[in-house]
Amino acid sequence: MTDRPRRPTQRDIAEETGLSMAAVSYALRGLQVPPETQERVREAAERLGYQVDPIARALASGRTDYVGVLCGSLEDVWQQRVAAALGRRLLEAGRNGLILDSSNDPSTEAALAQRLVDQRVDALIVLPVDPRGAQWAKIAKKTVLVSIGDGLPGAATAAEVVFDNAGGVTDALTMLAGAGHRRVAVLTPVGVSTPDRPAESVVHKVASELGVTATLHTAPYDLEGASAVAREVLTGADPPSAILCLADSIAYGIYAAAAELGLCMPDDVSVLGFDDHPLSRLLTPPLTTYRWPVDELVAEVVQRTVRAVDHGTRSKRKVLTATRQMRGSMAPPSPKLARSRVTAP
Repeated sequence: MTDRPRRPTQRDIAEETGLSMAAVSYALRGLQVPPETQERVREAAERLGYQVDPIARALASGRTDYVGVLCGSLEDVWQQRVAAALGRRLLEAGRNGLILDSSNDPSTEAALAQRLVDQRVDALIVLPVDPRGAQWAKIAKKTVLVSIGDGLPGAATAAEVVFDNAGGVTDALTMLAGAGHRRVAVLTPVGVSTPDRPAESVVHKVASELGVTATLHTAPYDLEGASAVAREVLTGADPPSAILCLADSIAYGIYAAAAELGLCMPDDVSVLGFDDHPLSRLLTPPLTTYRWPVDELVAEVVQRTVRAVDHGTRSKRKVLTATRQMRGSMAPPSPKLARSRVTAP
């Protein structure tokens, strides 16, 4: 059995260059020594096959170069897309993303957030399920905390990149009312309003002003769960002529339920989504939806995160707006009443 090759150390570099251990350490970090000394040390390190020990570096610098990305639910195809884009952008910035899924559960979210902090991530980027969770204020004192989509009241976040959900919902309901829809169901992934997702208050206020009867329903992101809620909505005593889904993933459940019930879109029911995932353009008919600027979102979040980690900089809140993508799933209500006679199988 052969002995395992010994890993070169900074002491080897010191002996090779005739420098002190301290000078070698500083040179490898680009600190307190002349550029020519830094170059001399780097050349010796490369010649000897020296590699920085990430654990030792973390202990010495207090940095791990890991950033936690805690998603509300990766059942949501839009969050999958954002998480993947964040991972790529963090790598370009010299950081590693640790991506975890809260399964849309506040208690799981709190536990995973604490686990990431215990693993000494340099920062935590969160798409929160429960923005009002008590854990956020504590976590913000231990690491750089950045929030996407919702503010975290009471927590000293380094940055918040949120969405103008109220504006998007108002635009959607106004468009539906203008097309003649008077009964609208709104499907949301969260059961209560949150600081930057005031679904319930906005829906009822705007609907009342427009003379529209709007009902609010909670639906999960997964196809089976969203389909079950959609079937219940579509087979009710007085079904809506239009359904607004606050996530494209939920809208996919409307398509599945409508197919099971023999309903056609938009003749029997109009459907609108939010997020504009690329898959939404492939549906029959293509989904009318609202597009968030994902590239801008990811660039802003990573830039603000890195700035906070490296310089302790706290950024102003950034608010992003959605743009409407008109496609074939939305039309004025049809005069036919076949929809109201449908019964659940």
